[in-house]
Amino acid sequence: MLLVPDPVVIINLILCILIFILGYMVYRKSNDVNALLIGIAFGMFGLSHLNTLLGLSLFPDITFVLLRLCGYILVAAALYGYVKK
Repeated sequence: MLLVPDPVVIINLILCILIFILGYMVYRKSNDVNALLIGIAFGMFGLSHLNTLLGLSLFPDITFVLLRLCGYILVAAALYGYVKK
């Protein structure tokens, strides 16, 4: 395992973990599914940052792309859910 200490990736990973936790907490308190979707999406982004930080290929390239794509789709779906309220 080769650790690539890039400060930007580390900060992004920490923020993704924080948003993931906050999204879950908001969901538990208010049953707002949109907050949960945003939290899950940032969890997916966090996995991609972790992959970059470790310098490993935890996921095949296509899975890496699909992981980020699904994250963006979840954020868009959550924001659309807020618009429809």
